[in-house]
Amino acid sequence: MDDARNHLGFLSRDETIALARRGILVPDPGSVLVSGDVRLAEDIVLWPNVILQISAGGSIAIGRGTHLFPGTRIVALGGSVIIGNEAEVGEEGGFTIKAGAGETIDIEDGVRLLGGGSLILSNRIGRGAQILGPIRCQNCTLADGGTYRDPEPDERGGVLKGSGVARGIEVPQGHVIQAFGPFTDAVMQRQSYFHPKG
Repeated sequence: MDDARNHLGFLSRDETIALARRGILVPDPGSVLVSGDVRLAEDIVLWPNVILQISAGGSIAIGRGTHLFPGTRIVALGGSVIIGNEAEVGEEGGFTIKAGAGETIDIEDGVRLLGGGSLILSNRIGRGAQILGPIRCQNCTLADGGTYRDPEPDERGGVLKGSGVARGIEVPQGHVIQAFGPFTDAVMQRQSYFHPKG
C-alpha cells in the first residue's frame, strides 16, 4: 500500500495517521490520500475517500476548521487551490476541484460546495458563497457575503444551484442563479425569492 502511495507522491498510511498530531482529524486514514506538500491548518476534518493531490509544481492550502466530505477530490496540476476557514466541501455527493498550470481556484471562508459539482479552470468563490448541486463551474465568480446561516438572505454570498454547466458566470451578493442546463440561459434572482421572510 505504501509503495503505491509513495510512487504517486502521497503520504504513507502512518504519515496520514500522524496528521492528528497537527490537529487534523482523519477518521479513516487508510482511505485518505494527501500529497506531502499540501498545507493543512488545524481543526480540518478529512472524511473517508478524500484525495488531495499536487503535481507539476502546484499548490493546495486549506484553512482552519474546513470539512472535506467523502468523495472530495482536490487536484493542483501546476495550478493553485486555496480554501479558506470553515468551508464545507463535498457533502451530498463529493466535489471535484482541479487547477491546471497557471490557474487559480480561490475558495473563501465559510463557502459551501455540495452535491457532486466541480470547479475547473480559474474560479473565485467568495466568502459565504455556495454551489448546490452537480454543477460544472468554469471561470466563475461568486461574490462575498454572509454564509447560508445568515438570517438575511440578500446579504449572503452568491449562489449557484441546480445542475448543468456554468461558464464565465458572475453572481453578486444576495443573488442566486438556479438552472438545470446551461446557466447562461437562466434568470438571476434575489435569494429572498427562495427564502422569503415571515
